[in-house]
Amino acid sequence: MDFTFKQEQQQFADALRRWIDKDYGFEARRKIIHSEAGVSDAAWATLAELGMLALPVPEAQGGFDGSAVDMLVVMQELGRGLVVEPYFATVLGAQFLKLAGGQDEALAQVAAGELKLACALGEQQSRHALNDVLTRDEAGRITGRKTVVVHGGQAGAFIVSARSSGAQWDTDGISLYIVPAGAAGVRVSDYRTIDGQRAATVEFDGATGSPLGAPGQGWPLLEAATDYGATLLCAEAVGAMDAIFAATLEYLKTRQQFGAPIGKFQALQHRMADMFIHLEQARSLAMLAAVKAASGDPAERRRVVSAAKVRVGQAARYVGQQAVQLHGGMGVTDELPAAHHFKRLAMIELTLGDADHHLERFMAQPAFREVA
Repeated sequence: MDFTFKQEQQQFADALRRWIDKDYGFEARRKIIHSEAGVSDAAWATLAELGMLALPVPEAQGGFDGSAVDMLVVMQELGRGLVVEPYFATVLGAQFLKLAGGQDEALAQVAAGELKLACALGEQQSRHALNDVLTRDEAGRITGRKTVVVHGGQAGAFIVSARSSGAQWDTDGISLYIVPAGAAGVRVSDYRTIDGQRAATVEFDGATGSPLGAPGQGWPLLEAATDYGATLLCAEAVGAMDAIFAATLEYLKTRQQFGAPIGKFQALQHRMADMFIHLEQARSLAMLAAVKAASGDPAERRRVVSAAKVRVGQAARYVGQQAVQLHGGMGVTDELPAAHHFKRLAMIELTLGDADHHLERFMAQPAFREVA
């Protein structure tokens, strides 16, 4: 597969990397994490100024109409730089708005950096099954509790799934809404996650919002949007693995043992070679998922995205664990960027379905059964 990016894509990546290196270094990031807000308004404004927020938004709403491959370039850089701003949550929410249609004003606000979004989809009992919905939609009034809402405390509006009809696990009967964070009946409990990012528990008590799509017919939209989100997470994981691999290689070149750099020991060279193979396989699948994210064939999209999430999840765990071990005790200290990359990789693997969930989903696709 050709991994050469277009000139415009490379320019986006270069601009983002320069800003991260100059203004969003490791120590600056640590200060942001430990601040009361947990995010930086100045950093958010810079992302908007660089065009990162406008990139996925259609041209009609002031964006650049970027593809999933364009977004892959951006997410890789955010993964390398361990950026904790609510970018992923917002662009995932924007994908819901794009697919639903009729949300021009909200998309224009996203492109301008004026609106942050969060997706309130998971519940305490649902784990990775987003069709497991107990939150109720009764005549447009939403009542229920959503958990681990990524950057829910920083959002100006929520994309919410609620059940209008059917049983708990039915895909039919799920409705989608955009609900302002300040609406009556919305309560948000914000907290910091192990990777330095933010999440929230969001409770709805008769809250109202604007419907996205037809009532009770939200599952195809929800599945397509979250597949897009999983693709972005795969790209971010590749960027994080790039960074942790480079840091480990540099450490092996400089750490001395028995009068020589430990990188000269053949056993450690073999482990680095295995890490590289995992990384490159993950990169290939992440790119394929980005290409197929907008596929007109939902079965093909599901198959490729789940395959990518499985392989990237496996690679992230292997590369992260090997990096920690090769760094020795330093590998889990707060002062070392590699430890933060390792934590972020662990969280990515658990977001929008872990490897086990996506392996089961992959095996359930018709093409898998036909081959078997």
